[in-house]
Amino acid sequence: MTTVRAALSALLLYLVLIQPNHPAAMTWGALAVFPLELPALLAALLALGQSWAGLALRVAAVVLIWAIALLKLADFGTFVAFNRGFNLMVDYNLVPAAWALARGSFGLPLTVLAVGLALIAALGLPIGLWWATGVWAGLRLPARSRVLAGLALVPALALAAAEIGQARRAWALPPGVADAIPGTAFTARVGFERLKQMQATRADLTAFRRAATEDALVGAGPLFDRLDARDLVIVYVESYGRSSFENPLYIPTHSGTLRRIQAELSAQGLAMRSGWARAPMIGGQSWLSHGSVASGLWLDTQGRYRAMVASQRRTLFHLAQEAGFRTVAIMPAHVLPWPEGAFFGFDAIYNAADLGYRGLPFNWVTMPDQFTLHALDRLERDRTDRSPLVVQVALVSSHAPWVPIPELVDWDDIGDGTIFDEWAVSGDPPEVVWRDHDRVRDQFRLAVDYSLQAIGAWAARHAEEPPLMIVMGDHEPARFVSGVEGFDVPVHVIGPEDLVARFEGLGWIEGLLPSPKTPTVRMDRLRDEIVERLSNLDRS
Repeated sequence: MTTVRAALSALLLYLVLIQPNHPAAMTWGALAVFPLELPALLAALLALGQSWAGLALRVAAVVLIWAIALLKLADFGTFVAFNRGFNLMVDYNLVPAAWALARGSFGLPLTVLAVGLALIAALGLPIGLWWATGVWAGLRLPARSRVLAGLALVPALALAAAEIGQARRAWALPPGVADAIPGTAFTARVGFERLKQMQATRADLTAFRRAATEDALVGAGPLFDRLDARDLVIVYVESYGRSSFENPLYIPTHSGTLRRIQAELSAQGLAMRSGWARAPMIGGQSWLSHGSVASGLWLDTQGRYRAMVASQRRTLFHLAQEAGFRTVAIMPAHVLPWPEGAFFGFDAIYNAADLGYRGLPFNWVTMPDQFTLHALDRLERDRTDRSPLVVQVALVSSHAPWVPIPELVDWDDIGDGTIFDEWAVSGDPPEVVWRDHDRVRDQFRLAVDYSLQAIGAWAARHAEEPPLMIVMGDHEPARFVSGVEGFDVPVHVIGPEDLVARFEGLGWIEGLLPSPKTPTVRMDRLRDEIVERLSNLDRS
């Protein structure tokens, strides 16, 4: 019986130590990986036994292994969603965001059940680890065997340390030595890398705060005078990326829709140019893209975003205010007040409750994009005796879970949005669709296409007195949906010929279909590019 308990406890430790932190490693081959921490841990438990030192070792081992197991699980989730690991210092805000998305997508009961099961597993793991370490510490061994275990601990630790150093390129082992290492100290390496990541994050935030104070546009002017009192409307299309132009699953639909829109708008006298912007992330956290464009700062982590909000940085909207424009944010995804909104320099912020939608929600998506654009007209652009506008609109119909999808209706019939109810209750729910990745991708295709159709119809509706529209994706969806690498998103400039022509200098081509070779501009460069191309700047 003692042998069986020892084997089972060692197996539990083995499985926890080889736990992958990346979806690509979640294969049966992961079971063949030997964790180099395991012999070192077992030798230490045997050597110290049930002494006070052995008890301290068990407490430390359980806490550390449990904490790193949770970090690896968090890594797994962020690799699936954002194609990057979890940063403990700046990503803790993703927990409530994930809760809100899951609740809106799958409903409260299923979300509570999933979270409950996850908590049971998370709380059960340290109990299992305590039992497993206790089994080995409690084995009855003669004193000589404990001494031998202590001696075996030295080469076991050295082997694990050598593998960590080799893997992190901290030092290079001779090829023969490196090849002879029989496994990997992956769990210990993840813990060590988290410590280094925290140091690097602190240094990065310090440098970022310094950069936020350096702004070439402070004191420059005149600003936005080339707009000649015409509106500027910046529209973000959720999850719209280069995959729409590179993934064969999406190319026929999205390119076909853009060609039809291009022909219609061109016939109505509108000009168009398209290019690429480089987003700071994929899969989510759209506010990082919005903030990068608005501030002219590269916001690739939540820590940088918080540092920006705490700074005195002048955003695109502050600059527009100073030029006499009314600045507006249309944010249908915000079901609660936007705490950071005051930083950006908006005269008015319309969250979901402010937009007047009385129809049914589309799971997580609060309202269809066509209603959002119609609300912009009703609340701001149709007002008489108003100032010219600079507007940010963050559309959400192409946000996961991409079901259900509405259809365009006559603009005069939109009313309070209840006309969309027939689509809000149509089709299979997300928990059914998301069992099949092919169905998820098809729903994504249709959702993005709907958003593009809504934007095209809105632009055509205002063709007689057009605003300048800058339409761009905020980021690519998760890699299993996009099917492509990279962080580029399309940018379309639509409006009067004289204003659209100002963007020719970026190398962006005419029409709504950017070439694969069309230049890419990082999102943190767009604030200055937009201001400089729409202003007769005098920095003297």
